[in-house]
Amino acid sequence: MIAESKRFYVVDALRGFAIISIMLLHNIEHFDFYYVPENIPAWMASIDTIIWDTMFFLFGGKSYAMFALLFGLTFYIQMHNQEKRGEDFRPRFAWRMFLLLIFGIINSAFFEGDILSIYAILGILLIPIARLSDKTIFFIALILFLQPYEVVKLIIAIQHPDMQVSDPTSWTYFGNMGEYLGGDSILATFKGNLTNGKIAVLLWNWENGRYFHILALFMLGMLAGRRKLFAWNSGNKHFWAKTFLFSVIAFIPLFAIQSSTDSLIESDAIRRSFSVIQTSWTNITFMFILLSGFVLLFHSKLANKVLNLFTPIGKMSLSNYIFQSIIGATIYYGFGLGLYQYANTSLAFLIGLVLAVITWFLCSWWARHYKRGPLETIWHKATWFNSEKRHH
Repeated sequence: MIAESKRFYVVDALRGFAIISIMLLHNIEHFDFYYVPENIPAWMASIDTIIWDTMFFLFGGKSYAMFALLFGLTFYIQMHNQEKRGEDFRPRFAWRMFLLLIFGIINSAFFEGDILSIYAILGILLIPIARLSDKTIFFIALILFLQPYEVVKLIIAIQHPDMQVSDPTSWTYFGNMGEYLGGDSILATFKGNLTNGKIAVLLWNWENGRYFHILALFMLGMLAGRRKLFAWNSGNKHFWAKTFLFSVIAFIPLFAIQSSTDSLIESDAIRRSFSVIQTSWTNITFMFILLSGFVLLFHSKLANKVLNLFTPIGKMSLSNYIFQSIIGATIYYGFGLGLYQYANTSLAFLIGLVLAVITWFLCSWWARHYKRGPLETIWHKATWFNSEKRHH
């Protein structure tokens, strides 16, 4: 029982950690409204660069990946719980993903970079995969991790190194964002985010190989659930320690290659596909450093009290993700305070930290009074709306 309860605490804490890191990234990006304020002193600009580079080194391309793995873990837990009752969770899961898509569309109105709608659509693909063997699932995940589409493009590029490659299509759509994000009409912002912005984000995720990795991480999360890797025992402690060590060993050469790709490869066509493959591998490897390191530290006496602070935030991850989009849009966009014009990276980072502290206080209070977050409660009740039993 202790192992089972600890397992959920560490998973909630990991979700909370991912949510806060996403919040900090979104703030320094002005929630996808990239704008550098004028007349920033040179010393401040250098601090801005350090903060920006550090935050993206630590969390860029990693936080979403951690979230995706935990999404797959949650799917397994829910499916396993229903199997113990002799029920098939998969039809209910399809309905649950439809509900998540609705949440994602609402979130997209405020913040075009929404990931919930993508998770909802890709999550449906877990239904035919759910009862395959561990080896089959791992093999499919491995193929997806290798970025098969970009590998084919890379092979073609190597054969035709001088072929012309155009700018990514998403750039055109991202270039149109300023027209509505900087304006004072909230309706124009909603319309722009749900049309132009949504196309930009869907294209960008495709161009950067995210769909392959999200689905692969869903599957690895399922396998982690099957193997009970988040239950704390000596075997799992050894597993996470090995994961940490191997990830560090793999990350160092990957990051070195990533840092020198531009100087090593002259052909635009080769460099474009190689960079997508290499960057995605580097990010996932570093995500496993963060994940395994967090799990190991969470179960150490020294760090547990600190890392446990993320637990109430993680219990309300859906609510926190959507609320941060609403608050962030109101702070930075033209229809709200319009701080995109004034908040350089350092100030935006401080705003993110303040929001993180406020989030912790609110979530801690909420957790003492309610079992689930506000949007989690709606999602749960809607999921089981026509069921006689209440499922957990």
